[in-house]
Amino acid sequence: MGSVCTGAFVLAQAGLLDGRRATTHWCFTRKLKEDYPKITVDPDPIFIRDGKVVTAAGVAAGIDLCLSLVEEDLGLDIALRVARALVLFVRRSGGEHQFSTALAFQNTSKIPLRELPIWIIENLGESLGVDELASRLGMSVRNFSRAFAREFGSTPAKFVTKMRVETAKRLLIDSERSSETIAAECGFGSVDSMQRAFRQETGQTPGAFRGRRSSGPC
Repeated sequence: MGSVCTGAFVLAQAGLLDGRRATTHWCFTRKLKEDYPKITVDPDPIFIRDGKVVTAAGVAAGIDLCLSLVEEDLGLDIALRVARALVLFVRRSGGEHQFSTALAFQNTSKIPLRELPIWIIENLGESLGVDELASRLGMSVRNFSRAFAREFGSTPAKFVTKMRVETAKRLLIDSERSSETIAAECGFGSVDSMQRAFRQETGQTPGAFRGRRSSGPC
């Protein structure tokens, strides 16, 4: 059972959130906490799962929640394809506090680079060097690198690394996959390579991140 946005008040009135951790739209978290003191209201996550009850922050967060349920039932590949059909780059995990890197880039992209980020996300396990990416768009490496940096404010290599780390973060939170499996699925090549990229992007190791983020329900 779940709610989106102020639907949390309906569940709260029915007593279904008593003793649970829950969220709602940030505009109403204080009221939810004041009106229903038996609920542990957390205003930060975009959605929270506590046992068999889930609550989402707002309408957009409700989409992320639904995508997480699709992934749980049908797998990551199907969830990514649904996200693409909804014109989303990638679903956010419940622990996210703001837009993912891919979603942030969407607002500035233009044809022909517009389709590249989602293709990168769907092919993280492949070789994604600047030569391969430039070839996909039929551009020279030099022109592609300049155009990419102009559109996204990042080099292709840094963008790919961010996408790999962001996907690894979600898999560390939402799955029981081993570090070796996650490193392979995200295209790092090895656990050592994933650890180096992870430290550079987050300042911590994948193991430390998984331990910290899994210390409480989300």
